[in-house]
Amino acid sequence: MIELAKGQELTLTHEDGSSLTTVQMAVGWDHSPTAGFIGSGAPPIDLDASAVQFAGDQFFDLAYFNHLATRDGSVVHLGDNTTGKGEGDDEVITVDLDRVYPRVDSILFMVSSYQGHSLEFIRNAYCRLVDHDGTELARFTLTLGVRETGLVMARLHRDGPVWKLRTIGTGIALKTPTDSLEALVPFLR
Repeated sequence: MIELAKGQELTLTHEDGSSLTTVQMAVGWDHSPTAGFIGSGAPPIDLDASAVQFAGDQFFDLAYFNHLATRDGSVVHLGDNTTGKGEGDDEVITVDLDRVYPRVDSILFMVSSYQGHSLEFIRNAYCRLVDHDGTELARFTLTLGVRETGLVMARLHRDGPVWKLRTIGTGIALKTPTDSLEALVPFLR
């Protein structure tokens, strides 16, 4: 497993150089006990993982809590966790890289607060890339201090015949990816 820093890139291949065919982007977080009015009785913050496909700069499709799979079935959101409670991954998105429509060259992964909470009340947040056998390939630990309601975590993108993952880790003022698809375009480069 590789711990990635912001801006690092990883080629999605097996040790023998062959391309990975299926990956999962898993995210996890904990609700800060000091969130809310003087830290008392605040409801858990509901973060939502999303995967947004682009063909060049053009939106193509997405998978998130309100639309669990892309039309081609290549990207599937495995369900909405509304609290972040419990150990391990809170939400998981599976990507069948071989089934991704050929025009799609980028998939952005993000988390956002549908209720509009600032992400500064989230702790122990991470995203991790897992192969089809459940082996963790890479992890990106997210730091505190994101004042926005959303965070663009990483980008999967085609590079010839292989896919690569690049970490982003930048806050964005969105509650769902459909709030402003244009705001996501700068992260495609």
